[in-house]
Amino acid sequence: MKRLNNIRIVLGVCGSIAAVETIKLAHELRRRGARVTGIISPAGCGIIHPDALTYACQNPALTEITGMVEHVKYCGEGGEADLLLIAPATANTVGKIACGIDDTIITTFATTAIGRGLPVVVVPAMHESMYRHPAVRKNLETLKEFGIDVVPPRMEEEKAKIAGIDEICLYAERAVSSKKLAGKRVLISGGSCREELDDVRILTTRSSGTMAKELALEAFRLGAEVTLVMNPMHGIVPCVKNVPVITAADMHEAVLREADGADYYLSAAAISDFAPKRVDGKIKSGSAVSVTLEPLEKLITRIAAKGVKTVGFKLGRDAEEEGLHLLEYDNIVLVLANKPETMGSPFGEYVFLRKDGKETVCGTKDEIAGKVWDVLA
Repeated sequence: MKRLNNIRIVLGVCGSIAAVETIKLAHELRRRGARVTGIISPAGCGIIHPDALTYACQNPALTEITGMVEHVKYCGEGGEADLLLIAPATANTVGKIACGIDDTIITTFATTAIGRGLPVVVVPAMHESMYRHPAVRKNLETLKEFGIDVVPPRMEEEKAKIAGIDEICLYAERAVSSKKLAGKRVLISGGSCREELDDVRILTTRSSGTMAKELALEAFRLGAEVTLVMNPMHGIVPCVKNVPVITAADMHEAVLREADGADYYLSAAAISDFAPKRVDGKIKSGSAVSVTLEPLEKLITRIAAKGVKTVGFKLGRDAEEEGLHLLEYDNIVLVLANKPETMGSPFGEYVFLRKDGKETVCGTKDEIAGKVWDVLA
């Protein structure tokens, strides 16, 4: 799904060494459907050549304001741009934007965009000690007060580095979305749990966590503050709070803790229904073994009882019947019933069960996630 389809983005490049990543960023934005025009400051031209930006954007890169008043054409009232994305943004440029100083093409575009109310995303790139400077921190806060989205750096090798391309693109998608979840807190549990049988063996499921990840990403795009409770073996999801868990007990504890203040809870995890009675040591192989499975408490009804709007998932041949039973509880507003074939697959067929009816929805899991939020929000 190309969420930036036909979105016109002006991509500003400042004089940071991180500008070398902008070529890849421009390509990725275009892969997601955006039409990109690059603008580059004089300092940025010392890092990458404007021709490289022209090639990446497939539009002529702009290096100065001319008699064509390009800043008005793109970012002024009725202008062509849908988003101004400055990546990388230096401390120098951040300070000038915060103070309304226009002395480069980047800062002039920024002032025009802010005055128009155009969505602006700023991706700072600077040494970590610069982030700690009181004036820089104040300037970044000023940008946020202007309504600008500031993409935080990633810490790697004990150094602050520009955010990854996926994160930047997600912030761009968020900036041009409907933001119908703005101000909402979303809690999602996903993936499999692992219950120890002995010192070596575990019991688990084939859940990949794909559905939970797509739900979390879509909620972020729509403006929510998102917490994802999931086994880290399924990967870390960018732009959301990741809470790592392993067992069903871990997941119960984390979800109950994070549920305070949540507006929505989506129980997309294959939480263990049973835990084996653990055996000390390693069960010897070569002979038949009996395993005692002890039932575990249901989590979804406990969260719904807290007054949180809750979405359940039911898997199996009798999933619809079990899903209808879940809808009898207050605050469980939607249940997605599906079959085991969806586990680990990027595609799925789900029956959306609501108190007022049902419908079948097929597609990729990111498309399914979009439909879930269409129904809820």
